[in-house]
Amino acid sequence: MTRIREGRPGDLPALRAIQEAVLAEPWQELLTVAVDGPPTLLVATEPAAERGEAATSDSVAANDGTTTSAGPATPVGYALAVTDGGDAGYLAELAVAPGSQGAGHGSALVDALVERLREAGVGELRVTVREVDERAREFYGDRGFERRERIADHYETGDGLLLVRELEGENE
Repeated sequence: MTRIREGRPGDLPALRAIQEAVLAEPWQELLTVAVDGPPTLLVATEPAAERGEAATSDSVAANDGTTTSAGPATPVGYALAVTDGGDAGYLAELAVAPGSQGAGHGSALVDALVERLREAGVGELRVTVREVDERAREFYGDRGFERRERIADHYETGDGLLLVRELEGENE
């Protein structure tokens, strides 16, 4: 079961490992700043037992999702977003550990981020993907993002597409 919570400094080693394993052009400095805020950093976790790991004898249940009776809840992904202080939010990074992809963690992170930003009065969420990345375009398209513009040479290795999801007026 995916649990979403705020990121915290103790998550940094696990999040950096996910970042390095998944992202072609990771932004290490932003992740370092985000664990203390103000960028929004949400972390997806799942108990060790659900990952097929043995529970530790000293694990205890906690209501914040950091541990469960099934063992420590390990970060398996994160979403990092910044806002312009006004109407727009930008999803700077979304990453799920390779062994945890396809289990709904990315979707849960996007859903939680959208809810958080909507509650904060943000009207739209933007994300940039590689133009050639069909999987990313499909993922975001399935979550209500629409193509807004093509950005030439946005990445070191090619062009990007700006995708936008309007948050205002969505059913809560």
